[in-house]
Amino acid sequence: MGTTGDQERAALVFNPAKVDGSRLKSLVAMHSARAGWAEPVFLETSVADPGQGITRWALSDGATSVFVAGGDGTVRAVAEVMDGSGAPLTIVPSGTGNLLARNLHLPLEDPETIIRAAFEGEIAHIDVGIAMLRRPDGATQQHAFVVMAGMGLDAAMIANTRPTLKKQVGWVAYVDGAARSLKDAKAFRIVYQLLSGDQDATIDERNTQSKLHSVKVHSVLVANCGALPAGISLVPDASVADGLLDIALIQPSGPFGWLGVWRKVWWDNSVLRRFRAGRRIVERHRSTSVRYLSSVGIEAAVPEARPVQLDGDELGEATRMYCTVHPGGLAVTVPRGHALAG
Repeated sequence: MGTTGDQERAALVFNPAKVDGSRLKSLVAMHSARAGWAEPVFLETSVADPGQGITRWALSDGATSVFVAGGDGTVRAVAEVMDGSGAPLTIVPSGTGNLLARNLHLPLEDPETIIRAAFEGEIAHIDVGIAMLRRPDGATQQHAFVVMAGMGLDAAMIANTRPTLKKQVGWVAYVDGAARSLKDAKAFRIVYQLLSGDQDATIDERNTQSKLHSVKVHSVLVANCGALPAGISLVPDASVADGLLDIALIQPSGPFGWLGVWRKVWWDNSVLRRFRAGRRIVERHRSTSVRYLSSVGIEAAVPEARPVQLDGDELGEATRMYCTVHPGGLAVTVPRGHALAG
């Protein structure tokens, strides 16, 4: 990325509850000065504005490059505004999961390396998921997601995760949330259609296919990328740069159904698929507990409202979830030579 004097200006959007703002501000200011950029602007998120408003203001005020530091929710909020802007976003890993940074294979423990990349690195274009939610009262809301949207048990698990425990033990707290959600978990019916249309078509030009599917699930997950902490690959074929969304229908059956889910997600996806022989075993073994689909989008409806989440943010309940993808909508900075660069 070139530097053109005062025309270039950085904005750092950060969650003060998650990061050491003083250190990050010093690093961004130091590298801006070295590159000959204008003095950067520093913006803190709040409960009232988790990132969208201040990011929109930064862009309108002349910021040409935005840095985000916080949890996955902060990254999602900022990316929602940056989608389609053309301005590069630098993701400084800071939160509990660091899910997008993890899936982009960015350095998780070295903020200066990724901050330097904004001035000396390269730009990669990644996909952004768009979710339209219909509320029980008929109102609709549209939000972006960069990692994963979900309806059902996964959203209930996030709602049941205790914030105090999350601060103490990080992402492991979700295990507690899952345990408390599973005891009351019941399968529910969804009716869904996959979206058709060319990957280069606009979101409005995409249509649902004629065939409707009706299944009972515990969760429906719509993934832009699928790697989780601890080396767990929830949706192994998901890619942030393929113009597609990968859908996982979690549908355990019988008393050992959840063992089947765990075997598929942990053993098959996260262990066997790392080896050529293991991939052949996975291809021969067809799981009935987790079903994977791929499309430019999906429309799913439920007879009774279910909890939904986007990138780990609890977003209440919805009766319909319409998800599609904006291919290459988000420009992100990566270190020089990164696999996604160019």
